[in-house]
Amino acid sequence: MNFLSNLTTTSKPWLLLALSALGLELCALFFQYAMDLAPCIMCVYQRLAIVAILLAGLIGAAGSNMLFTRVIAYALWGTGAIWGALIAIEHVEMQTNTNSLFFSCELVPNFPTWAPLHEWLPFLFEATGDCGEISWQFLGYSMPQWMIVVYALYSLVFITVFLNRLIVAKKP
Repeated sequence: MNFLSNLTTTSKPWLLLALSALGLELCALFFQYAMDLAPCIMCVYQRLAIVAILLAGLIGAAGSNMLFTRVIAYALWGTGAIWGALIAIEHVEMQTNTNSLFFSCELVPNFPTWAPLHEWLPFLFEATGDCGEISWQFLGYSMPQWMIVVYALYSLVFITVFLNRLIVAKKP
């Protein structure tokens, strides 16, 4: 229990979190630019969730010995992992129910007006694809189905580490 609790008080686990997220972002760019797979709105939102996890890892690594920075890193990690999972699940629903009236794919990302990421970083956050199209599969699973697995793993590790940290911190 103490091992898990102390894990986030050093920078190496946070750097591992950041590197895993960076690897996923680089894979997304490879799929987009080398394999010519156009990202849709839901893909862009999932990329943003991965960026949140990447930032969590960098912030956690930079301030692993300070409670305030760890709290910010935990918040970003949890938000990115859980929000990303919800977006990936919704994306799978869009792909499996392409004729449904309940799911539609927007044309422009719904970023806040004070942070139009699709205008600032169009190479990463501009959506040009269709959410219902399945243009890539691996072992019979589409990209958002694999992202559900990725976000589930990020969420599981987050919940395990965070709850363990809370439990050990409460013990006298």
